Amino acid sequence: MNYKIGDLVSRKSHNRDVVFKIIKIENNIAYLTGLNYRLCADALLSDLVLEKDYEMEDELIIRNNIRDLKIDRSRYFYIPGKVLHIDGDSGYLDRCMKFYKSMGVKANGLTINESEISSKIYDYRPDIIVITGHDDFYPKKKQDDTHSYENSNNFAEAIREARKYEKNQDKLIIIAGACQSNYEELIKAGANFASSPKRVNIHALDPAIIASAIAFSDKNQSIDLIQLIEKTKYGS
Repeated sequence: MNYKIGDLVSRKSHNRDVVFKIIKIENNIAYLTGLNYRLCADALLSDLVLEKDYEMEDELIIRNNIRDLKIDRSRYFYIPGKVLHIDGDSGYLDRCMKFYKSMGVKANGLTINESEISSKIYDYRPDIIVITGHDDFYPKKKQDDTHSYENSNNFAEAIREARKYEKNQDKLIIIAGACQSNYEELIKAGANFASSPKRVNIHALDPAIIASAIAFSDKNQSIDLIQLIEKTKYGS
């Protein structure tokens, strides 16, 4: 079958578990990014299956979060925290910005390649910074080897740069990582929240969901982590 850039596909070798978008084809190999998962991968063209009728669930996620937000906000008056969302994928960023707008969260968005984020942390005076994009964990390599991850090193360096702007983790909340990122390294670098402890996939909107929930949280109260996690697409 003739595949082209932009086609939605899944992999036969992985039981069609994740839907990807083709971003490049080279030497009979397709380079892929997850449609809903913040995951990058590659596969032989012969391993792909075209997914013609796949539908995203963004609208349902937005509706559910608006409903929960209305319940949470009914008890208080809020001035939401400001978000700076830096994403390695413009498509994901557009979806997250739509989510912020629906939630009533003031957010600035920047699309920057994961390898360049650390050198381009801008001063928007945010309360919350989201640093995300794509990542992947290669289990055949040692877990503590920085080369075992596609972009975790880049995310960690960006976090360290952001912490030069504000070291206090209560004054600047950093949410970082993507699918299968090196959770421990991101936390060590200074992130408040990171994905993911078990190297599992996260939804494209999960970082925005966490950021929005925090933006509407009372600064004088501790965050209920379990309740916060349950707001994401796949929960714990």
